[in-house]
Amino acid sequence: MSISYFRTADTLITGKGSINQIGMEARKLKGSKVLIITDKDIREMGLIWKVVDSLEAMGLNVHIIDDVVPEPPFEILEEIAALIKEKGYDTFVGVGGGSTLDITKVLSVMMTNEDDVREMVGIEKVENPGVPVILVPTTAGTGSEVTPIAIFTDTSDMVKKGIVSPFLLPSVAIIDAELTLTVPPSVTAATGMDALVHAVESYTAIGANNLTDSIALQAIGLISRSLRQAVYNGKDVQAREDMAMGSLLAGISLGNAGVGAVHALAYPLGGKFKVPHGVANSLLLPFVIKYNIVGNLEKFSDVAKAIGEQVEGLSLRDAADRCVTAMETLSKDIGIPASLKDIGVTPTDIPALAEEASKIDRLLNNNPRWLTVKEIERIYTEAYGEEEAFSETIV
Repeated sequence: MSISYFRTADTLITGKGSINQIGMEARKLKGSKVLIITDKDIREMGLIWKVVDSLEAMGLNVHIIDDVVPEPPFEILEEIAALIKEKGYDTFVGVGGGSTLDITKVLSVMMTNEDDVREMVGIEKVENPGVPVILVPTTAGTGSEVTPIAIFTDTSDMVKKGIVSPFLLPSVAIIDAELTLTVPPSVTAATGMDALVHAVESYTAIGANNLTDSIALQAIGLISRSLRQAVYNGKDVQAREDMAMGSLLAGISLGNAGVGAVHALAYPLGGKFKVPHGVANSLLLPFVIKYNIVGNLEKFSDVAKAIGEQVEGLSLRDAADRCVTAMETLSKDIGIPASLKDIGVTPTDIPALAEEASKIDRLLNNNPRWLTVKEIERIYTEAYGEEEAFSETIV
């Protein structure tokens, strides 16, 4: 067995009503002056006030900043950091979706590191731990609350780039499914598929191990059986709880095993076409799986079985192929765009997209099958809708 590391948040708190524990947890971190980081929608929906009440009940001084934007650029980090740098906040609380959680994690280390935030891009380039952080997701999808990763758009080339450091893991993550009950169907669909991609990619990644495998398979099962219900009957508490737990487990698996080509190909789409991360991942998933299947037939067969496909009596190849059709059907059922045409990509965009994706070695090196620029371009072309499915003879 090869050496592997396993990291996640220091403390995980789950279950209905767990948000009410946040004041006590902040007090345990010796917090006194707390900054809540969120977006205007979360503030207007009222989800923030349970957090404020719990913190203030413990005698903490609480301030709120709601400047987070979706798919955030590095500039938003710099703007917020300039506002809060000298305020003396000793605890950060992020409440919201993946963008909010990512911003909170990186703002924490910006308070204690002098480097320009762009110099932190890459793996373990953050020198010092940050201000203690508590993360509270309000969607079931990104898993950011348990990963050492944060993703931002670099406006110089309109490509998404990642900061990866164990110092981004929070002190506490609180996962309360009740906070997701008001998430609209489109966001539930996109974030839910994002979580499913995390689970599938981390299960089939080169960096997977026995521990992450068991976690990822459980996540695939939970998400596959509950996502449709969560999208179309958002008040179904059981479906929301299954999605919250599935997203958490997928995030833990992602944070330790990593992901692969789906994410690598999705990043240029998100940067250049402003496509929500979950939508880009979901759209590309079936096409990347078609290419990847021959890299690990057994694991893709396991994925099909975890989704709920009937694979008994099938050959390993036929069983593995079932996961492709299952993903296509699930995406269609919950309204995810079916092709790159649907999100504004044109054929002339594809070579540049492929070139950008080919540079994301951190992810491509973790993919179960090697890709060159040519193969990436063919995957984009198929996802556009003008090329037949891959065969295992492509080299």
